[in-house]
Amino acid sequence: MPPARLIPCLLVLACAAPAAALAAQPDPNPCLTDQAAALRCPDLVMRRPFGLYVDVKTRPTRVLLRAGNSLDNIGQGPAELHGRRTSRWFMRARQRIYKRGGGRISVHTGARLQFKLAHLGLHWWKFLHAAEFQLWRLDQQGNRIRLVRRGPKVSYCLRDLGHTRPGRPGSPRRWVYPACSTNRFARRDTLGTSVGWSDIYPAHYPAQWIDVTGLRGCFAYRQIADPRNGIFESNEHNNSAQVVVRLPLRPGHSWRRGCPGPDVGAGPPYDRSGEY
Repeated sequence: MPPARLIPCLLVLACAAPAAALAAQPDPNPCLTDQAAALRCPDLVMRRPFGLYVDVKTRPTRVLLRAGNSLDNIGQGPAELHGRRTSRWFMRARQRIYKRGGGRISVHTGARLQFKLAHLGLHWWKFLHAAEFQLWRLDQQGNRIRLVRRGPKVSYCLRDLGHTRPGRPGSPRRWVYPACSTNRFARRDTLGTSVGWSDIYPAHYPAQWIDVTGLRGCFAYRQIADPRNGIFESNEHNNSAQVVVRLPLRPGHSWRRGCPGPDVGAGPPYDRSGEY
């Protein structure tokens, strides 16, 4: 039995532990409840991977299959995260969801922002686990049967880079959310993608690849937007896109080269420049 003087401390710790665990749990997604009718919820979709090519220079002993990606917001409101600094490299973020009649609500989704070394050799405040790249082996019917590789890049900006769907209701004519911040002293930061806008990354950007060294056969190169639901959406089941590839690629042959299975995504792919 612990000494009497320790009993109050142990009781405090015992009570604090469940409270901390409860605080760490995300809120319910209001975009999937009766509240949704009063909200302008976002809906992130992933456009079909574009600009695929084989890279043997970045890691000379490895074969990297590069692809571009585009996170599009086709919802009724912006996908917006507001972060507050918790450590040298991270912020804890809350999502802001706007109301139809004005105002907004703030919800805890478990999202975090990371101060990440990336493009141009700079550190940027990015949304951690904004996307994921996967390579799946396909069976003879074109079904995904086994996850074989993942790409290294999971942190992305949320920004208004391309006005790809200007006809969406509520889509602003001009960008609202700029490029990610490089301010290492920032205590707060806001990231977002407006309705009808996209955050686009060409295939040659840092870590836009999956290591395919030694692989042979038919595969699905799959990209997933918001795989850990750090942003609450009106539809959580339309976040992935894929193209079918046969490896290794031989000069003069198409990527598919007789492989079964669909190329699927939220719209047509971009070319290597990131344009239609």
